[in-house]
Amino acid sequence: MAAHEQKIEFYNGPAGGWGALRSVTRALLAQDIPVKGAKTLLSANQPDGFDCPGCAWPDRNHASTFEFCENGVKAVAAEATARRAGPALFAQHTVTELAARSDFWLEDQGRLTHPMVYDAASDRYRPIEWDAAFALIARHLNALPDPDQAIFYTSGRASNEAAFLYQLFVREYGTNNFPDCSNMCHEPSGSGMRPQFGVGKGTVTLDDFERTDAIFIFGQNPGTNHPRMLGELRAAHKRGARIVSFNPLRERGLERFADPQDKREMVTMGATPISTHYFQLRIGGDLAAVKGMMKQLLERQDAGESLLDAAFIAEHTTGFEALAADLRAESWDVLEQESGLDRAQLRAAGDVYAAADSAIVCWGMGITQHAHSVATIQMLGNLLLMRGNVGRPGAGPCPVRGHSNVQGDRTMGIWEKPPAALLDRLAEVYGFEPPRENGMDTVEAIAAMRDGQGKVFFALGGNFAAATPDTYETWKGLRRCDLTVHVATKLNRSHVVHGREALILPCLGRTEIDIQATGPQGVTVEDSMSMVHISTGINPPASPQLLSEPAIVARLAEATLGHRSRTPWRWLVEDYARIRDHIEAVFDDFKDFNRRVAVPGGFRLRNTASERVWATASKKAGFFTHAVPRDTPSHRARARFAGKGGAKGDTRVFTLLTTRSHDQYNTTIYGHDDRYRGVFGQRRVVFIHADDIRDIGLKNGDWVDIRTVWDDGQERRADRFKLVAYDIPRGNLAAYYPETNPLVPLSSVALNAGTPASKSIPVILVPHAVAGKESEGAEVDTTRTPYAVGA
Repeated sequence: MAAHEQKIEFYNGPAGGWGALRSVTRALLAQDIPVKGAKTLLSANQPDGFDCPGCAWPDRNHASTFEFCENGVKAVAAEATARRAGPALFAQHTVTELAARSDFWLEDQGRLTHPMVYDAASDRYRPIEWDAAFALIARHLNALPDPDQAIFYTSGRASNEAAFLYQLFVREYGTNNFPDCSNMCHEPSGSGMRPQFGVGKGTVTLDDFERTDAIFIFGQNPGTNHPRMLGELRAAHKRGARIVSFNPLRERGLERFADPQDKREMVTMGATPISTHYFQLRIGGDLAAVKGMMKQLLERQDAGESLLDAAFIAEHTTGFEALAADLRAESWDVLEQESGLDRAQLRAAGDVYAAADSAIVCWGMGITQHAHSVATIQMLGNLLLMRGNVGRPGAGPCPVRGHSNVQGDRTMGIWEKPPAALLDRLAEVYGFEPPRENGMDTVEAIAAMRDGQGKVFFALGGNFAAATPDTYETWKGLRRCDLTVHVATKLNRSHVVHGREALILPCLGRTEIDIQATGPQGVTVEDSMSMVHISTGINPPASPQLLSEPAIVARLAEATLGHRSRTPWRWLVEDYARIRDHIEAVFDDFKDFNRRVAVPGGFRLRNTASERVWATASKKAGFFTHAVPRDTPSHRARARFAGKGGAKGDTRVFTLLTTRSHDQYNTTIYGHDDRYRGVFGQRRVVFIHADDIRDIGLKNGDWVDIRTVWDDGQERRADRFKLVAYDIPRGNLAAYYPETNPLVPLSSVALNAGTPASKSIPVILVPHAVAGKESEGAEVDTTRTPYAVGA
């Protein structure tokens, strides 16, 4: 099939299988690295190799010859590509011309090779020497009247060593402005779990997946986002564990999986079922569903069964009686209406949980990107606590994070709300007084740039312009900056949405050999289960001009702080073991860091909740009571339109969630296919129930524009999406991001966490004015919209 042949074709195969192997081959061929790529993959997740940059799912002892997955291959191939985006590319194209290209085209140009500076006179990036680049940044930073006018973003791909140096430099500079990718994904997980359990991380390990009786999966699509997790789910199913999935969409990875490493399944074209129970609840209905499960559990307990862990509740928790009273008073009718599941389904899910001696609860961004995300996560915690399923084998909370070191970056101090203990230790070790005021998170940083209060934006990795909500406001803010700087491996959208002055700083990738003064270096990362291990590249650098992220941070710190800093920046990056010694001096959990990380597989950081030591205000785990959300933007929009005459009154209000395609990792587009959902050669589709298509007077394959109906009355829109009939609850829609990011206003965030509410967008659909006449490859009118015009 041609790369951009557009068609919708139902996919009836399993996740994985021969389709995954064909995809691996295509990914290597597409980047012109069939031999190099294969050799590189054999070193992924090995004791002497590099950590897969694809996601944060852990590896079992880093010892499996083929411990990688389809989307991990795509990530590795994209980084190890033979293509180069050097000075010749930038000489050929103005930035205006580059901005008109698709995100896929930009990253497909290959690896960045030279530091580049924007030249406004020619509207082109031109090469710049490293020293001159650092001097330019230092000049801007030191000219600011207030350090809080500088914003320092961090991607979860940054290593522990880079993140530690970065937070140290920025705090010596004088600000806690650390917006990061956690602010856009799992911030509610930490915000919910810290007051409940005393830690902001999951408590389980891979060994717990081998010992559990039941796994409950909420708002997660492991087949695309964490494919290696399918191996654990497959093994759990085979030994008889119950796997209960809650997801509005029917996701193939949650239905069945053919392991490419299983010869029998590959030869027989067989597959292993994954979910024993699959509940297609409404978008945002998870809290109501969990409350229904708990109500069922409590009703059975009240009827005389012994299902709750009374001893655990009495010894280790607070708040149970208030929760129990709320559950008894809750209406089954409300739970059914708001979850989208009937009473029998809710009771069935509760009964599965009651029958399990141990249970794990997993969740992803389908939970964390709602206004009520923190409340939902605490409800999941309540469910676990009712039966003592925290701090014992085979049980516990498991937030499944995306970026390969997003959890490690937070551990290293990348947080706009630093704890006082961290600041005290930095002051003690480094002899300066860190800023004590909280900094800006991602949404606050966008608003500050838009309002002219953020003057310098520095990004250590990522693709800020494409990943963030309210795309118009984000782009407006970036363009108002005096200087924007991006450390990156490949060209992306953020490099063409720039400040008055702009720099692109190319860095080494995880797969590449990092040579410093004392020889080859390895960096460390922390996965979703608090395992810390080392990662050492094996490929020659894409260009001799590349610097490592730790080296970039150290040289920038030296250029900016000069004699104000007592930190030996250059000396530290000569040998990364020295950086780890400094990490050990600041963080008690990293005692003997260099020795412990040298062991194959690394080591696990202490997790007090795993030990039933509760670092909360009460010194106990907490039950939290929350009402079922019945005042969401979608509820209010439907109420406003109900009973009104005219065109507006006849308009159906839908709730839209944003999602990835299978050829995508966050904002990186590897290709235009979504094999499991049957979408090929295109991305501007909206998944909708067939009956909803009929009710709005359209037909499958018609083109529509998506318009929002937020309370503020401001319409946000994204144009030209093809209707695709799909197995999704009525009244619900799904579409890919970043194309739908313009629909999410800065004001719509998770309460007490600030994460954009990208999974619950109230919208209406209107027929597209020139239905279907544009081609998928049409250029963007960047003067009018970023993604909303159908690029």
